[in-house]
Amino acid sequence: MSSDRIAVIVGSLRAGSINRKLARALVGLAPKELELQFVEIGELPLYNADLEANVPKPWADFRQQVGACAGVLFVSPEYNRSVPGVLKNAIDVGSRPYGKSVWSGKPAAVITASPGAVGGFGANQHLRQSFVFLDMPAMQQPEAYISGADKLFDAQGAITNPSTVDFLRGFMQRYAQWVQTHLKS
Repeated sequence: MSSDRIAVIVGSLRAGSINRKLARALVGLAPKELELQFVEIGELPLYNADLEANVPKPWADFRQQVGACAGVLFVSPEYNRSVPGVLKNAIDVGSRPYGKSVWSGKPAAVITASPGAVGGFGANQHLRQSFVFLDMPAMQQPEAYISGADKLFDAQGAITNPSTVDFLRGFMQRYAQWVQTHLKS
């Protein structure tokens, strides 16, 4: 069976990011049908329509990388009950110019992780709202809000809780099915 290249976009730029650790763990838990590829967002200039006349290279590279993928997995923290600004900027860069969105039709999944008790619920839901306009079919179940994520990893970045590993493996298997369903339609 061939693999589907999936863009992994992490909504945190911090070197020791919990969400980046989680994204790395997901690479190891993904079924063989998914080829996960990190697409970085930290160097994207802020979106400004005036720059479309002479598209910055980071925008062009980002659009090309996401455009070449079959789907998108978002892994993000929550900032102020919403998505981090850097992630919102990446969404805007990829959705423009109008009518040329790199997101359109790509099956999406979202996982949010936080040290707090609600696991990034607000960011997860705000991101899903964007998917509607971006024309990205969002996997509805299972939802993934990982709370207490600051205690989830050992010193090497491995997830220490076996039930969390099982949940995330199941999440990735379900996402692989979601991708296949939407690529066939």
